[in-house]
Amino acid sequence: MDPVEEIEAAINRLSPEQFRRIAAWFHALEQAQWDKQMDQDSSDGKLDFLFEEAERESHSASQWPPQK
Repeated sequence: MDPVEEIEAAINRLSPEQFRRIAAWFHALEQAQWDKQMDQDSSDGKLDFLFEEAERESHSASQWPPQK
């Protein structure tokens, strides 16, 4: 049995309270990894296009009503 199968089998043996605890832990871990990846992508400039788009949208929204 590989490690993933062992983990799956162990999870299936958990009580409802133990399952809740492991689910909360796993969710927190997943969120921390997501945050770390977003920070890295931001530092690498991979999200710059989003900032540029937001600036363009902000600039057009400040010209209300639109000029004809």
